[in-house]
Amino acid sequence: MPLDNKNISARVCIIGLGYVGLPLACLAARKGFEVSGLDINNRTVEHVNAGKSPIADKHLEKELADLKGRIHATTNPAECLSKNQIIVVCVPTPVDEKFNPDLEPVKKACETIALHLQKGQLVIVESTVYPGTTEEVVKPILESKGLVEGKDFDLAFCPERVNPGDEKWNLEKIPRVLGGFSDKGTARAHSFYAQLLGAPIRVMRSAREAEAVKILENVFRDINIAMVNELARSFDHLGIDTVDVIEGAKTKPFGFMPFYPGPGVGGHCIPVDPYYLIEKGMLNGFNHQFLVLARKINSEMPLYVIERVQEALNEFEKGFKNSRIGVLGVTYKGNVDDVRESPALKVIAELQKKGALLSIFDPWTTAQSHVSSLEEALKEKDCVVLLTDHKEFIEMPLEKLAQAKVKSVVDARNVWDKEKVKALGILYLGVGRK
Repeated sequence: MPLDNKNISARVCIIGLGYVGLPLACLAARKGFEVSGLDINNRTVEHVNAGKSPIADKHLEKELADLKGRIHATTNPAECLSKNQIIVVCVPTPVDEKFNPDLEPVKKACETIALHLQKGQLVIVESTVYPGTTEEVVKPILESKGLVEGKDFDLAFCPERVNPGDEKWNLEKIPRVLGGFSDKGTARAHSFYAQLLGAPIRVMRSAREAEAVKILENVFRDINIAMVNELARSFDHLGIDTVDVIEGAKTKPFGFMPFYPGPGVGGHCIPVDPYYLIEKGMLNGFNHQFLVLARKINSEMPLYVIERVQEALNEFEKGFKNSRIGVLGVTYKGNVDDVRESPALKVIAELQKKGALLSIFDPWTTAQSHVSSLEEALKEKDCVVLLTDHKEFIEMPLEKLAQAKVKSVVDARNVWDKEKVKALGILYLGVGRK
């Protein structure tokens, strides 16, 4: 079933309607594909079929409202898998409590596909996995019912690239890479994405190389964030403002890319993907020292934020127990509702363990909030800790801090004007700046 770039008639099923699969389903529907969505969450399915977004994202909310009735979501595999020409796997790939890669969602998705797989279908994996997974795990499962890849069906890997909350780099504009197992399968996958994207698509020499590209992207970020987090802690001892130093380094027009310190790394990619490569390396006799160290440094940053809070409280001869602390932000990054692997959760848990009296506010995830307004979170606090750089916090008039009688702030995202905060008579501490 080759795809015709001039006459879209293909039917596509997206497995997993989360932060990756749902935008892809919307884009495919908008481009003229007949789209089905398979998910295990009844609430997600109900929302999508009603033209509502289960994710707090203004773009998705508008897309789904406009596309109501054009994406058929279901929890029943039999309703959608066998009738579609293309099946795209967009399920999560987490790690367990010991940071071991958990491929169970991918395996279960592939086992479900295998039960309904038809000759001529194209299966594409977008879920982030370690190099070799599509060949060593996915392919055998899909072939377990007798069909043969390259002969009866095609298989390719095209790693997801999404940046939630980014209005500039939406899914349609982001370049992609892909790799397959046969020229025909790779060409079919390329044809599919060429009809979706207004961006280049680089064909890699294998699925294994495409898998490695995705891991490299996120390992690169994890290592550089770890480096700047370590520098921030060092510069605190030296009385150097880390943000000023980074802004100075940015003036070099070549050979430097800015990364900024913070309370740790969150989300579904950066704090997870390195462990996939670490595990794969160990299984093949290689020890990724750099990756392990970066993970250690970034994982320790929530505790460093706790140290900063203790430093702030010490200025007023107070300990954690019964101190009134306002917490601004729970999600892992600004302007999204995603709390997966959020360092804020670790900071909050530690503050609670130490007996602090918390007022938690996050306008993007009210279910995680203790109070209903920013004003309540600020009112008469011994310390206010900013953990997520939501626009509501960045754009807040800093005079509100003084009006609420806040004694000190720990700006873990370094987004507030520290001199203005100090001028209001409030103690300011950041990550790598005082």
